[in-house]
Amino acid sequence: MKNISDFEMPLVLQDFLNYLLTIKGKSANTVQVYFYDLRVFFRFLKIHRKLVDKQIEFDEIDITDVDIAILKTVTLSDLYSFMSFVSSNRDNTAYARARKVASLRAFFNYLTNKAKLIDVNPTSELESPKIIKRLPRYLNVEESKDLLDSVNIVNSEYSARDYAILTIFLNCGLRLSELVGINLSNIKNNSLTVIGKGDKERSIPLNNACLQAIDDYMKVRPVNGVKDKNALFLSKRLQRISKESVQKIVKKYIKEAGLDPQRYSTHKLRHTAATLMYKYGKVDIRALQELLGHQSIATTEIYTHLDQEQLRDAVSRNPLNQLVSESRRNRKSLEDDISEE
Repeated sequence: MKNISDFEMPLVLQDFLNYLLTIKGKSANTVQVYFYDLRVFFRFLKIHRKLVDKQIEFDEIDITDVDIAILKTVTLSDLYSFMSFVSSNRDNTAYARARKVASLRAFFNYLTNKAKLIDVNPTSELESPKIIKRLPRYLNVEESKDLLDSVNIVNSEYSARDYAILTIFLNCGLRLSELVGINLSNIKNNSLTVIGKGDKERSIPLNNACLQAIDDYMKVRPVNGVKDKNALFLSKRLQRISKESVQKIVKKYIKEAGLDPQRYSTHKLRHTAATLMYKYGKVDIRALQELLGHQSIATTEIYTHLDQEQLRDAVSRNPLNQLVSESRRNRKSLEDDISEE
């Protein structure tokens, strides 16, 4: 992953991103997302203000000349025009637009209240798009087994590594960044320590499937010429495996298992682990929150709404259900008696 300093940007944006890193304690991944969102806005602003040639491709627009004088002219109307632009021209979902609203608010709040560079905050009345919460997509038990079996079908020199990657995803519910960041030193006493969002550390117990998969991989994991000796998962180049490589690996086996690679991803494997833990592990919602590293319990609670079979079973087991049934039978018997008279 590039450092923020590797990107070309105006000084005012660089100062804001450094503020997020050093003062607000945001992770490098989070800060990079802020940069991407604001870079899109800066490019749009130059088009909107007719400050760039129409022939230039959007992703080639230079933003280094966007200064505080231009930013002072931004109005609420400009911001809604930007929301319309990313929706229609860049196919941004409501979630992606909501994230951009958050990035804009943070940036202009910084310019107004911290840096004191502008007097009026144009985002003070900016509304965020309504996000319709959908149940997360996940694999069922049989599909999960098929995915793991697909590694043996392919049977490459990297099978042990890939099997361990899938096993940890499906059993521990890690985020992609957490999985690629695993060090050998993070595995102790049958537990895995990971660094999650906001650099928060949490410990995850490893079950037998994970321990066996890791043990099998360690038997064939390269030793000589390894560039990052502490990294658990290595690439062909003997360095820490990248997020992009893991995504390709997962997509390959999803396709091999006969599943739709457009519907399932590394993050869907995290949803799968969470769903299976809740459904079959009878895990307390607070414990599941801790395992998944969710900051808010509301994020975890979505998994309590997944299993319709459990819900139907719970409703049918309600003791009042039996009372209603008996009441209906008694009423039916009375009606039969009356009809006979």
